[in-house]
Amino acid sequence: MKKIIIAAGTLVLAGCSYVLPQNSQTLHYQCGTTPLTVSLDGKESTVSLLMDGEQLKLKQVLAMSGAKYSDDKYTFWSKGQNAYLERNGKVIMSDCTLTN
Repeated sequence: MKKIIIAAGTLVLAGCSYVLPQNSQTLHYQCGTTPLTVSLDGKESTVSLLMDGEQLKLKQVLAMSGAKYSDDKYTFWSKGQNAYLERNGKVIMSDCTLTN
């Protein structure tokens, strides 16, 4: 029984992972009528983007699924072709679709 519990716990933790890009790349999203350009830095595990005239650099954080980056104020989350951006826990850009 103890082995089953340990194995189950290991599987749960394996599902919580980082998705690391191998190198730097620029991604273009369309969020409704607003374009969003995100620069991924695989070496530093960060994304950079321009929001409200401010250049943001968000560090990758643990995500149950997809890739998630945050600086505690802003959070950028992406999975597959989709993404969204939060400020202080509230979604400010949603329905973002990868265009490139």
